[in-house]
Amino acid sequence: MTVKSGNESSSRREFLKTSGRVAAATTLAGLAAPRVHAASDDTLQVALIGCGGRGTGAASDALSVKQGPIQLVAMADVFQDRLNGSYQNLKNRFDKQVDVPPERQFIGFDGYRAAIDSMKPGGIAIFATPLAFRWAHFQYAVEKGMHVFMEKPLTADAPTSRRILRIGEQATAKNLKVGVGLMSRHSRHLQQLHERIQEGAIGDIVSMFAYRMTGPVGSAFSEKWPGTPSELLWQIRNFHSFLWASGGSFNDFYIHVIDHCCWMKNAWPVKAQALGGRHYRANSRGNRLVDQNFDVYSVEYTFADGSKLVADGRCVAGAETIYSSYALGTKGMAIVSKAGDCGPPSSVYPGLLPDRSKTTWESKVGPDENNPYQNEWNDLVDAIRADRPYNEVDHGVKASLVSSLGRRAAHTGIEITYDEMFDDDQEYAPGVDTFTMDSPAPVRADADGNYAVPQPGLVTDREY
Repeated sequence: MTVKSGNESSSRREFLKTSGRVAAATTLAGLAAPRVHAASDDTLQVALIGCGGRGTGAASDALSVKQGPIQLVAMADVFQDRLNGSYQNLKNRFDKQVDVPPERQFIGFDGYRAAIDSMKPGGIAIFATPLAFRWAHFQYAVEKGMHVFMEKPLTADAPTSRRILRIGEQATAKNLKVGVGLMSRHSRHLQQLHERIQEGAIGDIVSMFAYRMTGPVGSAFSEKWPGTPSELLWQIRNFHSFLWASGGSFNDFYIHVIDHCCWMKNAWPVKAQALGGRHYRANSRGNRLVDQNFDVYSVEYTFADGSKLVADGRCVAGAETIYSSYALGTKGMAIVSKAGDCGPPSSVYPGLLPDRSKTTWESKVGPDENNPYQNEWNDLVDAIRADRPYNEVDHGVKASLVSSLGRRAAHTGIEITYDEMFDDDQEYAPGVDTFTMDSPAPVRADADGNYAVPQPGLVTDREY
């Protein structure tokens, strides 16, 4: 979910407003799912798994693709209200493209299976649940011969990172197309800058700076569990607060600027050292906060050639808002994202200061390709319809792992290499493929309602 600041455009990750009557009651996921057949042979079917703001936004972008007919035919979530709201919103906006009667609306942890089974092979499964479930959903979709669009981040730990990489290889072997919600790589502005940097416009990159310093957003700072719904469902609804569900605020909020800086460099860092802290443990109403996040982070990533990327994050009300990214080279500098995750225009300057009067280049993109969220869906559907190779799993996993590397360096207070992170064996939510409504949460509150939190320097072999 992206914060609006200044003239920054609104992100599709913002929750879409619902209106009108809620949809009819859904069936339980355990019931057999009737398969719907396309209206015509070239209609692409879509199933939405995870019906919050992100999922609704992704489905909206999918239904806005103009390259041939596309239709939403199934939906799944663990929360009835989210599915109802998402359905009504999409039905109001796209009407005939939404064919999801009650018998293809599924509530439950195994609802993804029924939703995927509702499509004929060659459909597109959208995964926008908390990331812990990503590998299980992805695995089933590939088994069933479905193309996939997965929201970022993909992982919060090494075991699931390695698992998704293997599943990604299986998808390629089956000629399935896979998109990942790192939309910066589909920004035509950043694509133009990437090309300029590769041509030597700023020389060799020696340092980069990525900032996402805003007020508190999303569900990153949670009050004590009220006792209902179950602790597991409450944590899923407040997924930004828990490392198992989202990678915490660091992974979910900062991955875009980290990813596109690594893309400009054409490299992933080899190690990270970091700092951070928890300064505010009550909200504006004075209620105690029990989440696992730091309020501030600063990570120094080092690349194999010794160059650096400094990624600073802050979720503090009233502090200076800085939300942009920069690359400094031996011959000049570039503004990568002017505002937000990939806000245009990108630009190049001859010195180390972005002096507007000395701009040597600025990106220019036509209105039809100015929306990176729509671009990533257009690109995915183009690849499906033209049967071109298309699999974004590798950089999606590595961006997620690099984010986890920085988070873990801050949470432990020790320097960690990429290889150490990749080889780690701690999985934060084992057995998610067997979760039910009655399952215990992966982390449990103590008698006072608090959760285990990072203790840099004191706990160094794990994050909490």
